[in-house]
Amino acid sequence: MHPDALPPALQALLSRHSLGPRWMVAPGPDAVELQLAVQAALRGPNHGRLQPWRLVQISTAQRPALADLFEQFAREDGKSEEDVAAERERAFNGPVLVAWVVRIAAVDKVPSHEQWICVGAAMGNFMNAVHALGYGAKILSGRKCQHPSLVRAFCEEGEQLVGFTCIGTPTRALEAREPDDAGPRLSDWAG
Repeated sequence: MHPDALPPALQALLSRHSLGPRWMVAPGPDAVELQLAVQAALRGPNHGRLQPWRLVQISTAQRPALADLFEQFAREDGKSEEDVAAERERAFNGPVLVAWVVRIAAVDKVPSHEQWICVGAAMGNFMNAVHALGYGAKILSGRKCQHPSLVRAFCEEGEQLVGFTCIGTPTRALEAREPDDAGPRLSDWAG
């Protein structure tokens, strides 16, 4: 099927990819657009309707406090002064920054791996929604998400910080790439 003949929603899905924060400027999504992206995330598969995730938006005014936490992580991790400065700068990535917080519950009928699938589906829907709204986005995580000061800052008892999504207006056109080859990822069961 020719790409132009595809439904617009599928065209958007097939054109999405992550955009690094250095290629983003203001504006980011406004409150209404951000709510739409969260609504899209809520439409992801969600066994048992547990909704094992939530988002925390970090305002512009709160970025210096986040930078302090990133610096604390970097210093305790033994990073060089240059790397400490780079960690601080990451707190200012993207005009809009949200943290992903997850609570995997002990539920007999919904094992933890199914809850993680729901988290991934929510993240995918969220990323697709901000792309469809015309923004670039990238999810960033890493070891700092497990640092006690960051966990205390974002999580309640039993929750985990899994990453941050930075979102903004792209400063360059998305790079065209060759179509993905689905062949190696789809096979018939030989049972």
